[in-house]
Amino acid sequence: MTEITGFVATSDQALPLHVLDREQFKAWNASQPPALQAWLQSQNFTASGHSVALLPGEHGIAGAVIGIGDAGDAYSYAHAPHALPEGTVWKLATALEPAQQDLLQLGWGLGSYRFDRYKARNRAPARLLASPSAEVAALVTASLRVRDWVNTPTEDMGPQQLEDAARALANAHGAQLEAITGDALLEQDFPAIHAVGRASHRAPRLIVLRWGKDTDPSLVLVGKGVCFDTGGLDIKPADGMRNMKKDMGGAAHALALAGLVMAQGLPVRLTLLVPAVENAIGPDAFRPGEVIATRKGLSVEIDNTDAEGRVILGDALTFASEQQPDLVLDFATLTGAARIALGPDLPALFSNDDAVAQQWLQAGEQTRDPVWRMPLWRPYLRYLHSGIADLANAGSRMGGAVTAALYLERFLADGQRWAHLDVYAWNDGERPGRPAGGEALALRSAWAMLKARYA
Repeated sequence: MTEITGFVATSDQALPLHVLDREQFKAWNASQPPALQAWLQSQNFTASGHSVALLPGEHGIAGAVIGIGDAGDAYSYAHAPHALPEGTVWKLATALEPAQQDLLQLGWGLGSYRFDRYKARNRAPARLLASPSAEVAALVTASLRVRDWVNTPTEDMGPQQLEDAARALANAHGAQLEAITGDALLEQDFPAIHAVGRASHRAPRLIVLRWGKDTDPSLVLVGKGVCFDTGGLDIKPADGMRNMKKDMGGAAHALALAGLVMAQGLPVRLTLLVPAVENAIGPDAFRPGEVIATRKGLSVEIDNTDAEGRVILGDALTFASEQQPDLVLDFATLTGAARIALGPDLPALFSNDDAVAQQWLQAGEQTRDPVWRMPLWRPYLRYLHSGIADLANAGSRMGGAVTAALYLERFLADGQRWAHLDVYAWNDGERPGRPAGGEALALRSAWAMLKARYA
């Protein structure tokens, strides 16, 4: 299990920590001794966002001020653990409302993270004297799980390891788990998952987790679990393949959200579906121009083997619809087109239900964990036309994120309420609280949306 660092429950060495925005700092600074005012002025410190000032004392550091921007954004506080001196412990010296204290603790937990499976940390984070609430701890844990799973190289995070992660979650929360593996996918009518994953030496599988009471509303979470994507026979160039360990980022989000749902006891009947494969190159790799079968009964012509995520998700979404759930949510690192349109920090949201979309948009604004709604513009289905099959898995590069979402929608039952998140799951560079590498995006807003909908 991912461990939360950066907190300590008791300490007699804790130093006072003042948490202030620029306006609050002006009033606080005016009440300080002239010598301290001069010290802060000499550093041009104004408590701007992501800033820190250490306060001098007779025997060294007497305290600190951290400057914040948006008080409602957990990342406004996330710089503190690595900006404050290593080994120090801090106690809050500013009167904050409980909700802001939760955000401080959430940001502190996120900002304390470093991926250290293969390389020791350069330094430990400063620690906050606090005991986060169960929900804050669960949110931090879920976010760090996404980071850990996405950061882990494929040799240690293949289809079997994804199954192991799901099994650990199931065991922790009393859920049931099964995995339909290898040729059993054909026997149980998941031919598209099998087709994409059959070339790898590591067997493809569909991971199925079930939890909750039969009397509660049914929720299905689906995550794209392409543990590595070479592009298949339509092979990616080197720079496009370099970070493809992250192509299971959708699965990481769905797994982490499932863990959050179970940890917080959300009253739903949860089903988690993760089609887990490697899109490998080998004698049995699926080929451009092939027509493959699907659980839905639709035939799919393979226009491009690098559009494999939607192919495996099609079988999973059909199975999801068979559960007749209240809602299906899928998460996928699906298209570069979404990144070109919205950049790395704004996941593209597609939904066939306006109420669900609006709930997620509102949750994104409230949690500062945003999504951006994109159109299911059905006239673009023409770009998925095939002359020999019911549809193609790709085609024109026009509206690539839209056509990918439209492809997925074809595999749902008529009237099935659904939302799809095309998520990057990655930080390209270092920012306060956001180290380079795997990242959880719209996970906290997804939880807020589900909590408002079902709790």
